Amino acid sequence: MQVAAGGTRAVALVLLLGALRAAPARGEENDYLGRQADAVNGRASSKLPRCVDIPADLQLCHNVGYKRMRLPNLLEHESLAEVRQHSRSWLPLLDRHCHFDTQIFLCSLFAPVCFDRPLYPCRSLCEAVRAGCGPLMEAYGFPWPEMLNCNKFPLSDDLCITLQFGQPAPSGPPVTKICIQCEKEQGTDGLMEQMCASDFVIKMRIKEIKRENGDLKLTGVQKNKKLLKSGGLDRKDIKALALYVKNGASCLCPQLDSLAGSFLVMGRKVSGQLLLVGVYRWDRTNKEMKFAVKYMFSYPCSFHYPSLYGVTEPH
Repeated sequence: MQVAAGGTRAVALVLLLGALRAAPARGEENDYLGRQADAVNGRASSKLPRCVDIPADLQLCHNVGYKRMRLPNLLEHESLAEVRQHSRSWLPLLDRHCHFDTQIFLCSLFAPVCFDRPLYPCRSLCEAVRAGCGPLMEAYGFPWPEMLNCNKFPLSDDLCITLQFGQPAPSGPPVTKICIQCEKEQGTDGLMEQMCASDFVIKMRIKEIKRENGDLKLTGVQKNKKLLKSGGLDRKDIKALALYVKNGASCLCPQLDSLAGSFLVMGRKVSGQLLLVGVYRWDRTNKEMKFAVKYMFSYPCSFHYPSLYGVTEPH
């Protein structure tokens, strides 16, 4: 089930139909449905599956190459409202292009193609996407979620969706690559979405930077800190203010080439460690930065949970 690298990102229906040649006979369908649902999610939905149009506002999958999807989907979302809510959080990961088949993999679960029996992604597809996108998620303290545990998916010699583009997962970043956390978002919305994804936002001066266990450790100057958003921070965190750029020892952060002046830093507290999500040189003449800081608490965060730069399981 592969297409050329220059082909569409979508799952081609003709490929899926070809895979169904090995599907169980109709008389075996109930057992097959039960086995697959139990294998991936531990339980089957109480609702009978039905076909619905993929709505235009389901941004993750509206251009996936087919127009109808199954409900409940393969993640046990029983309504389009649920699918919309949870799929939104994966859009930034898709935009990062961490693997060619990210959309194929995610949409096979969020908006499975509407056949009379479920078609799951192969374990090899899951593993390839995890290899490409997992490091990106890990950089922000998000583990690969249990709901996407690759061991739950069928082997490639079973009926399942395989790699579509046949491309290997991207290799590790070269030392000349810009750190993910140091890539600049353009525009007010980008800044605000980063703020939504962060536990804390601080205007601060940076005293020193050093490498530590493959990460970059940023130590803040004790004075002149301004907490703009302090979620998750306790008194000890604020006093010490040590921030980590995960895996930052092997990439570059141009914003930190000079430590003169103040910085706007955003991050998350993960297992007691403060991980950097974004860093900007403070610029009082930057209207977009000024606007974002002023209206950060009134901005309608579009994500259900903080996953702009990674993904965790919904609560």
